Amino acid sequence: MQLPEILQRERAGGTGFFRIERLHLKFSNGVQRVYERLLAGRREAVIVVALNDEDNILLIREYAAGVHENALTLPKGTVDDGETLEQAAARELAEETGFSARRLEVIKKLTIAPSHMGYTINVVFARDLFELRLEGDEPEPPEVVPWPRQRVGDLLEGEAFHEARAIAAVILCRKQLNLEGL
Repeated sequence: MQLPEILQRERAGGTGFFRIERLHLKFSNGVQRVYERLLAGRREAVIVVALNDEDNILLIREYAAGVHENALTLPKGTVDDGETLEQAAARELAEETGFSARRLEVIKKLTIAPSHMGYTINVVFARDLFELRLEGDEPEPPEVVPWPRQRVGDLLEGEAFHEARAIAAVILCRKQLNLEGL
C-alpha cells in the first residue's frame, strides 16, 4: 500500500505542550483529504513494568488531567536529552516509586492513537530493584501501590486500572512476569 502524497502542511494550532498540524493529502487513487494530527514532541517516552523482590509489580496512583482523576497506572515519563531508554526508565522509576533497577529490558515501542497522534512510548521491564529516591516533576509524589504478580488477572480485569498504555505494557511483559498463559 502506497503512502499518500503530502500536498501541503500547515500549523493548525497548539499550545506550549501540543502542536496541531493539518495535512492536505492525495491518495494513490486520486482522492484528496485533509487530516489533522497532534505532532509528537522531540523526545521519546518510557513506561516501566517493575517487579520487586517481593514479587509485586510497582504501580502508582497519580493525577491524570485528561480524565480528571487519580489514576492507577505504571511509572512513565519522557527521555531526557542524552539518556538511553534504560537510563530514562531507571530515573522515572526512582522519581515515581523510590526504587530504581539494576536490570532493564526494552520490550517494545507502542504507538498511541496513530491515526491522530505521532506519540510513541517504549515499554521497559525492570527487575533487581534497589531503593533510590529522586525528585520528580510531579506536583505531589505519586502513591506507590505494590500489586502481587499472581493477581495480574484481577488488575487487568478491575475497573481501577484502565489506562490502555499500562494494560498493554503489562501484557507485553507476560513472559518476563512468568505469566505465559495471559
